[in-house]
Amino acid sequence: MADGADGGPGAGAAGAAGGWAPVQPQERAMWCDERFNFQATFLQCLAKHVPNIYSAEMDPLLEKQEEMVQAAILYPLECYLFGEDPDIFLEKLQQSRTSQLCGKVFKGGETTYSCRDCAVDPTCVLCMDCFQNSIHKKHRYKMHSSTGGGFCDCGDTEAWKAGPLCTKHEPGASGSAKENSECQLNEEVMEHSRRVFPSVIKYIVDMLIWEEEKELPPELTIREKADSYYCVLFNDEHHSYDHVIFSLQRALGCELGEAQLHTTAIDKEGRRAVKAGHYASCQEAKEEIKRHSENVSQRPLHVEVLHADVMAHQKFALRLGSWLNKLMSYSSDFRQIFCQICLKEEAGSEKPCFISKLMLWDAKLHKGARKVLHELIFSSFFMEMEYKKLFAVEFVKYYKALQKEYISDDHDRVLSVTALSVQMFTVPTLARHLIEEQNVITTITETLLEVLPEYLDKNDKFNFQGYSQDKLNRVYAVIYDLRYVLVSKPTLWTDRLRERFLEGFVSFLRILTCMQGMEEIKRQIGQHIEVDPDWEAAIAIQMQLKNILLMFQEWCACDEELLLKAYSECHKAVMRCSTNGRSREKTVFHLCGHTLESRPYRVSADPVSIHLPLSRTLAGLHVRLSKTGTISRLHEFVSPEEFQVELLVEYPLRCLVLVAQVAAEMWRRNGLSLISQVFYYQDVKCREEMYDKDIIMLQIGASLMDPNQFLLLVLQRYELADAFKKLKPTKDQDLIKQCNVLIEEMLQILIYVVGERYVPGVSNVTKEDVIMREIIHLLCIEPMAHSAITKSLPENENNETGLENVIDKVATFKKPGVSGHGVYELKDECLKEFNMFFYHYTKTQHSKAEHTQKKRRKQENRDEALPPPPPPDFSPAFSNVVRILNCDVMMHILRIILQRAVELETHLWTEAMIQMVLHLLSLGLLEEKQQLQKSPEEEVTFDFYHKATRMGSSALNAVNVLMLLEKLKRVPQLEAQKDTVNWILQMFDTVKRLREKSSLTTIAATSGSEATKGDESTQDKEKAERKRKAEAARLHRQKIMAQMSALQRNFIETHKLLYENTLEAQGKEDAIMEEESMSSAIDYSKIALGPKRGPSVAEKEVLTCILCQEEQEVKLESAAMVLSACVQKSTALTQNRSRILELSGDTLDPLFMHPDLPCGTHTGSCGHVMHAACWQKYFEAMQLNFRQRLHVEQIFDLENGEYLCPLCKSLCNTVIPIVPLQAQKINSEDAEAVAQILSLARWLEIIIVRISGYSVKNAKGEKQNLPAFANKGMGNSALEFHSILSFGVQSSAKYSSSIKEMLILFATTIYRVGLKVAPNEADYRIPMMTWSTCAFTIQCIENLLETEGKPLFGSLQNRQHSGLKALVQFAAAQRTTSPQVLIQKHLIRLLGVLLPNFKVEDTPSLLEVDMFHILVGVVLSFPSLYWEDAVDLQPSSISSAYNHLYLFHLTTLAHITQIVVSSATESPTARSSDNSEEARSAQSFCREVCQYTSGCFSQDIPGWLVWDCVKKGIMPYLRCAALFFHYLLGISPPDELLQVSEEGQFKALCSYLCLPTNLFLLFQEYWDTVNPLLQRWCADPVVLSCLKGKSIAIRYPRKRNSLIELPEDYSCLLNQASQFRCPRSSDDEQKHPVLCLFCGAMLCSQNTCCQELVNGEELGACTSHALQCGAGVCMFLKIRECKVVLIEGKTRGCLYPAPYLDEYGETDPGLKRGNPLHLCRERYRKLHLLWQQHCIIEEIARSQETNQIFFGFNWQLL
Repeated sequence: MADGADGGPGAGAAGAAGGWAPVQPQERAMWCDERFNFQATFLQCLAKHVPNIYSAEMDPLLEKQEEMVQAAILYPLECYLFGEDPDIFLEKLQQSRTSQLCGKVFKGGETTYSCRDCAVDPTCVLCMDCFQNSIHKKHRYKMHSSTGGGFCDCGDTEAWKAGPLCTKHEPGASGSAKENSECQLNEEVMEHSRRVFPSVIKYIVDMLIWEEEKELPPELTIREKADSYYCVLFNDEHHSYDHVIFSLQRALGCELGEAQLHTTAIDKEGRRAVKAGHYASCQEAKEEIKRHSENVSQRPLHVEVLHADVMAHQKFALRLGSWLNKLMSYSSDFRQIFCQICLKEEAGSEKPCFISKLMLWDAKLHKGARKVLHELIFSSFFMEMEYKKLFAVEFVKYYKALQKEYISDDHDRVLSVTALSVQMFTVPTLARHLIEEQNVITTITETLLEVLPEYLDKNDKFNFQGYSQDKLNRVYAVIYDLRYVLVSKPTLWTDRLRERFLEGFVSFLRILTCMQGMEEIKRQIGQHIEVDPDWEAAIAIQMQLKNILLMFQEWCACDEELLLKAYSECHKAVMRCSTNGRSREKTVFHLCGHTLESRPYRVSADPVSIHLPLSRTLAGLHVRLSKTGTISRLHEFVSPEEFQVELLVEYPLRCLVLVAQVAAEMWRRNGLSLISQVFYYQDVKCREEMYDKDIIMLQIGASLMDPNQFLLLVLQRYELADAFKKLKPTKDQDLIKQCNVLIEEMLQILIYVVGERYVPGVSNVTKEDVIMREIIHLLCIEPMAHSAITKSLPENENNETGLENVIDKVATFKKPGVSGHGVYELKDECLKEFNMFFYHYTKTQHSKAEHTQKKRRKQENRDEALPPPPPPDFSPAFSNVVRILNCDVMMHILRIILQRAVELETHLWTEAMIQMVLHLLSLGLLEEKQQLQKSPEEEVTFDFYHKATRMGSSALNAVNVLMLLEKLKRVPQLEAQKDTVNWILQMFDTVKRLREKSSLTTIAATSGSEATKGDESTQDKEKAERKRKAEAARLHRQKIMAQMSALQRNFIETHKLLYENTLEAQGKEDAIMEEESMSSAIDYSKIALGPKRGPSVAEKEVLTCILCQEEQEVKLESAAMVLSACVQKSTALTQNRSRILELSGDTLDPLFMHPDLPCGTHTGSCGHVMHAACWQKYFEAMQLNFRQRLHVEQIFDLENGEYLCPLCKSLCNTVIPIVPLQAQKINSEDAEAVAQILSLARWLEIIIVRISGYSVKNAKGEKQNLPAFANKGMGNSALEFHSILSFGVQSSAKYSSSIKEMLILFATTIYRVGLKVAPNEADYRIPMMTWSTCAFTIQCIENLLETEGKPLFGSLQNRQHSGLKALVQFAAAQRTTSPQVLIQKHLIRLLGVLLPNFKVEDTPSLLEVDMFHILVGVVLSFPSLYWEDAVDLQPSSISSAYNHLYLFHLTTLAHITQIVVSSATESPTARSSDNSEEARSAQSFCREVCQYTSGCFSQDIPGWLVWDCVKKGIMPYLRCAALFFHYLLGISPPDELLQVSEEGQFKALCSYLCLPTNLFLLFQEYWDTVNPLLQRWCADPVVLSCLKGKSIAIRYPRKRNSLIELPEDYSCLLNQASQFRCPRSSDDEQKHPVLCLFCGAMLCSQNTCCQELVNGEELGACTSHALQCGAGVCMFLKIRECKVVLIEGKTRGCLYPAPYLDEYGETDPGLKRGNPLHLCRERYRKLHLLWQQHCIIEEIARSQETNQIFFGFNWQLL
């Protein structure tokens, strides 16, 4: 809907729109009359105009409607309201706008920022602008994407601990206070507002909640009612887009496009008129739509038939809403008057006020209306603190009704008025006020109880079987509100606050009562459970409540009185839940002289529940009582008789036993749901309020019960009473295993009860200590990334883990490399804190940590004992827990287990059990040692040592623990525990001495020292023994290594040949040349062209097929061997991204490459070799396999010849045949002789004669129009025609049929892929494409080597080297498979560029071709001139040498001219004139050019500058030529090209390519011949137009492409994205902006507005952009998700990590963690190389193969 956003509410008033007369002055005057009834006049005006304005709802003209609304209604209304011209008035108000609050409302997807240092809670956020201008930019901020509907908190002092205002909203920012005070609204405007606003608001409210479909209110009905209706379809969240489109097409018979248009509008606005007409026809359409939509989904669509006038007024009501919204932003007075009117209740009426009416109607409104209403609330109530409070009171008053409406509604939370709760409940003062005055906690908890009754069972416990996920998600919103209210604790307690909070707490306990013991389960025996019960809902609610439970406990702990009352209430609630089941008789259980009376209950047979929130809350409160010391007053509130500690312990103990029995696999017939529940019970998301609290409850039990009684209860509940009496032997292995696991689990729980004291209140530790200990134990497993540690730590109510405050104390950070992430490593001094039985370890973590720590100690040559670290002391309330360790029952348990191990009753004990017993012994000894060190011996009642050394019974064979330990050392199965046993024995000794020392202080000191000496000597012996063993192991290792290396040397000797081959294959051909003398300045063996050409190094190539593993030598006559390869189009070198690429190549002529290199065909290989026959079999097998598995989507497209390399799984689409290099020797004497005769001029003559002869022949007598060269008439005699053959010929190479077949196959693929056409083996363009891909691939490789700063030769990867070698040899051989006449035609056209007298009509100008492509084309096609009818000839070595030399020189001359004309035109920078020989030659050359271009070329350019330009500009061309001739001829390059040096490289290239280092000497040498050519080159119209500045030519050297420059800080990118507006979409909905990393274009992705039709297919913005920008392959950055997307073609793509890392060296896909991100240059460089190496397709294929999950994604519409 247009909302007059352009120029304020008064815009466009005067313009008459399409014959619409503006309001008459007298009418305006009437509005201004004081006496008239404003409301009546206003409604009359609306009744008159509104139906006319909004008459065409099916196809509205929005601009016209807007103009009419302005002219007829809004302009007069504003004139009346302001008393002057609205534009002027609003301009004045605009100047003085002074609100401190920002108040920006977020749209979905917009980036929000929160400050972890200053925000009061995580819901306090800033918009992009405020953040960029605030102090928080320098703090630890977080970035997130908004879900929509939030509101910027800048300026709200309650939201920030510091920096509440950004620089834009500071009071002094917009002018002085003096001006502001003047611009308050005057009384007259205020008076008018009080008159206008009520009528406007009443009209809006009445129209929005109007229910009559056919009638209007009488005051709006002034004309005859026409029979004009609309059938209106409303949005819901149940029907998918496609369902709605389908239903509309069927019901209305409309086109697909129209149905899509309707559906998009319905989704955006919430409703849409889909048919206009008489009532009957609309009614019929309504029934049809309902009928069709019911077929496809569970319920029909919501459709209404509305009268046209009703529809018009409802639409205008929304327009008035936006008008008011706009006004609100201008002045605080407007806002206050508006809020007063909205909150005013009618006197004596029970009806709610205006704003409440709208809120209560919210769920019935459509999307568009809701948005307007919510924006109005934001811009008015939420901008004025006083009214925000009053609004919150109204909101809480109707809270239950609103939430119930929301729960039964189907729109998203963002669109519900209930989502506004976060804006009120999180304001600390407001939350306090609502608790005190409105009792909001009770309201929320009662709402919860009222919306969940359907889930209560007969015992009033929740049971979520068959729950609706959507409905529960809506219930969570209510739970969240509770969290918001409690998020900041009060600092000051009033009696009223205490009382109301306690009321709320008691009400909350009612919810917990319904959860206590919910969803009980019973063990399945015999048969497996048929259907897994639903467990997710109960656990999810538990997760939602975790922080709320903690917050309630924290609130209670703030105030002593409150804590005791809350404890008492909670205790009563627990007792009420625990009373049932008292009917059974008690049973008696005896063990070691102690008895326990308890109710018979077995976890394995009776119902048990894992949900005990009441008991756990009580445990939490108990700990807080202990922490604050208030526990001393507990007896005043709960008498000791009422306390019944056994009952309190009972349920948590059952829960722990259940977990133990699940571990013992006793419940495996209960299915997966129980395993999942147990997992979450101990998982970091839930454990704080489940598992941890159960352990605390056991500690409470242990501190208050008699220790023997407590242990007997534990034994009985673990069903181990019999296991520790005299055993009846059983053979049932399963039962024994079960029993053993249960004993292990029980011992573990006992270790936890005694040893786990890191809870504030259980001992005197702080939260920091707790977190430090958690981190230490995580890092003891392995070094971990920051995010992994964060995930493993529990979050508090502010989503913080407290990690950053302590991590640096315990760990050091290691930065990441180019991949991977940074990790934290534990500091050595923290290793002593390691406790093997840490209660948050899972079983795998426990064994991993133990293994890591033992391995570490072994490496340090220390013993492998891992005793527990000394635990902190229990606080007084828990001090009795340690008595468990030295009570009789415990001693009995320990003794029995040790005895079984010593007596080797193998099946009755396990090593883990012994480990736990040893751990308990260690804990007992440590406790006694600590107590003895603190207080005198007579005061220490803890006598663990005494009990452990006492005999088990009075029998003769009785033993004590100490004796058993001595025997344990000799048990072979327990070798691993020997060190631990030794440590314990030493501890026994230490404690014994401490006891003796304190009782016998008079004993001489010497004996003590002797004892320690003896102690040390045994330790020393052990150390020495360990050292000796380590040394022996080292020597043994050394010996083995020596043997291996000898074997290796032997192997290399015997397989020498193989090793030499591989060396050469890696591009080290020059190794053989080393004996040659290196002394001479120019080494003649290293010249590639001309008569002094060096020898080819043609080694024997023996390759192994990766499929059949057989070796074969590469020969012309052998069966073909092939390299797997991938041909792809590429724009990696383009100089002009704006050039439109031809998508289909049907008409394309690829012979000439434009110097822009807009799009080339690149051939890459992974370097793996196969026999052609093996490859064909492999490919056919894959095709067959694919046909049999049609339902499986493939990563590759077999139709287009794609496959994965069998070895490395790279994506390939063809194979390159490996053609052996033909070694060619030149006889130097012959070469000398030829040199005398064959000058360039003579050579040119011979060629021209040969070509003319062919033309005559081919034309079969047609008259030829070939001008003579250099005005000399040529004899057309046979002698002249054949003279080309006189300088040496040889017969052409004969290829085997399989090589020929492969040559054709590969050439056809290049043609098919490069031109995007159907394969055609006979097409005339196949040879052109072959030369083109050869040239382009060499250019890509040269570009890559230059970019990476590597030398030209010797640094290629093996795959690049072998791929390039095969490609060049193939390109040379391909000519033989095409008709020679065709090759000659191409050659003539190519030569036409160099020799202008060959000009064929379409020969391009010198400046329009890439010279290197010409060079490759002419060199490879030139042998076709040797073709004779009768014999198949090719030039001999000498002929080739000259042909190559002259062709190269000619091309080089042309290229120099190209560079001079296009690039040497810069004005000289200040530099002293350089008078070198090169500069002089350049100067004279320029004079010639100036002359031939009739002075267009300035000859004032200094020679040194021209030479500089030429030298720099020609370098890439020379490097490419060197690579080309090296791979074509196999001649080793000079050594200087094997290293990187600027000057040396140029000289070496000139020597290798037979050029003078002063390139202009070439012109002088050939001047007579070249002069006419130069004249014609310079006289070309294109050259002249370029020189005159009419057109722009490409400059040399071309710029090296790189990915676009990205900002250092990611928030800059987010900023760019937030300013991005989709060019094709008028609405301001947030899009998915993506950035093309090739060209920097910002696109609107995954949105229908930017889809394009390409060749009849719908393509998304990215896919269609990729076709132009990267020839189908492209790289995008999804800005809002911080992910890189690689795409290829229309069907493939993958996600790749973005190059932005946080300070912990981790990427953040989806901005889930939200940490500040910065660009990592190395990773961005890696992306750049991925592109330049043409590995994007390979990366996509690899990624799709590993994560096949992405197949569901429609890449085409990206």
